[in-house]
Amino acid sequence: MTATLAANIARLQERRAAEQRHASLSERVAEAITAFTGSMTFVALHLILFGGWIAANTIGLPAVPRFDPSLVVLAMAASVEAIFLSTFVLISQNRMAAAAARRADLDLHIGLLAEHELTRVAALLEAVATHLGVGAVDPEFAEVKRDVEPETVLDTLDG
Repeated sequence: MTATLAANIARLQERRAAEQRHASLSERVAEAITAFTGSMTFVALHLILFGGWIAANTIGLPAVPRFDPSLVVLAMAASVEAIFLSTFVLISQNRMAAAAARRADLDLHIGLLAEHELTRVAALLEAVATHLGVGAVDPEFAEVKRDVEPETVLDTLDG
């Protein structure tokens, strides 16, 4: 790995850490909850809790009275939990989508800058070739020397 690549990775990691530090309390709470609820520990806890609840209220468990024989309370609790969990997931997804949009914008800007720089390099290379008397015969070279117009590309992509 080159020193430049290592430095870029370190800067990106620092940036992500800074973004995490500057996240609002509600975003941090939503991410923590989403991370936990997306784990196998959460699944295991639910299997134990719901399995025990269902077993206690259907087949019966020793020393545990039937407290929800129709399982209506369980269904209500699961529904309320689902409402809150879906909200936390949406909060996390919104934050991830905003970060992805920023990265996509950065990628676009870097790509356009690289395209512009390569266009200038092609023009310079043609000038050097002309000066040395070595003509470029490639018919696509004229296209390479033209700047890309991002608006035209986006309009074409959008149909």
